[in-house]
Amino acid sequence: MSALKVIAVVLVILISGVLTVAGTKPDVFSVARSVTIQAPPERVFALINDFHLWTNWSPWEKLDPAMKRSYSGADAGKGAVYAWEGSGKVGAGRMEITESNAPSDLKIALDFIKPFESRNQAEYSLKPDGSGTRVTWEMHGPNPFLAKVMQVFFDAETMVGKDFETGLSNLKQAAEH
Repeated sequence: MSALKVIAVVLVILISGVLTVAGTKPDVFSVARSVTIQAPPERVFALINDFHLWTNWSPWEKLDPAMKRSYSGADAGKGAVYAWEGSGKVGAGRMEITESNAPSDLKIALDFIKPFESRNQAEYSLKPDGSGTRVTWEMHGPNPFLAKVMQVFFDAETMVGKDFETGLSNLKQAAEH
């Protein structure tokens, strides 16, 4: 067997293996992180419910100083819209608050345009916890086959989870000071 045929067979086996493993990944994904913040739920909720205040805590706001932002719809709460366009990791997308139940929970339709198109949902749950507030940030959505293939090589839960941890730490700092 020639070297070229051996290489071709090895490549077919590797590609088949990646596709097989990708096929075992779930059809939906979910990433969630929580933190307790020493502030009342109303104060924490206000920082999440108003997209204009996200520059104080969102983990992606500082990644691209030249990022273009636009706000439309309601000033805050249900119907508020935030769109962004940047380079690198921030990409481009749009968020709209679809549910706002002060001070306990908030839901956001999250549409990424770049670097990959996807439609997800972000949810924030705030519950009293002693003298503070337990905040849970979750994102979930469909897991198309291309994303499953990427998950063979990259742990998206860990990557996005780290961003959530940074964002919750920033939110904690903003709410407590």
